[in-house]
Amino acid sequence: MDQNPVNQDEYVRQVLDAYRKTPGTMGTVRRPDRLLAAQLHQRGVPLVAVENALLLAAARRLIRPADSAPLGTIRSLAYFVPVIDEVLSFALIQTTSIISARKSRGPSKPAEFYQTIPSQIAARRTPARLRRG
Repeated sequence: MDQNPVNQDEYVRQVLDAYRKTPGTMGTVRRPDRLLAAQLHQRGVPLVAVENALLLAAARRLIRPADSAPLGTIRSLAYFVPVIDEVLSFALIQTTSIISARKSRGPSKPAEFYQTIPSQIAARRTPARLRRG
């Protein structure tokens, strides 16, 4: 992944601050949370990917049927690791499909390249049987 532009201490502080403010968490940070944040920095996980994963997981917890049982409080940053990995894989898929779109179509100008991005995203969201050929 991309190198994080901040040093490890600043990265850990920002990740833990975002975690602390995420709805559904205890609002406190423990030593294992600090260690995990440092590991995410060492892995090269972009800060924006962590923030997006926290937001995505919180939104998923909030969008539930009204009659469902309440969820417990999130007590660890580790709860978000699968969602962080999901966000990273989605970013990789996006980057890969944009690169392959450029290679296959070969637009000669940057403006033409950027115009192909929405069609690539739409094509991935539309089931194959519904696409126009």
